[in-house]
Amino acid sequence: MIKQDLVSRVINRSGLSRSQSKTVVETILGTMRSALERGERIELRGFGVFEVRPRKIGIGRNPRTGEVVQIPSGNTVRFKPGKLLRSI
Repeated sequence: MIKQDLVSRVINRSGLSRSQSKTVVETILGTMRSALERGERIELRGFGVFEVRPRKIGIGRNPRTGEVVQIPSGNTVRFKPGKLLRSI
């Protein structure tokens, strides 16, 4: 499923125009992105939880050369599915 599929489903369920539905979907995704950038936790009951977690420095390998490469530390977004989603 892509963003356009979400827009189409909003159109079918709400009766909004395509431009209004696109605005709704983009607003929700943009708001979620902004919250994650601020380090906030997003909890959607029954669906799951998105949160930003720190990532340690890691060691990887270049698959072509086998050379050891250091992976820098940083932040990553983690998703933990809720009960309803886990039951699928």
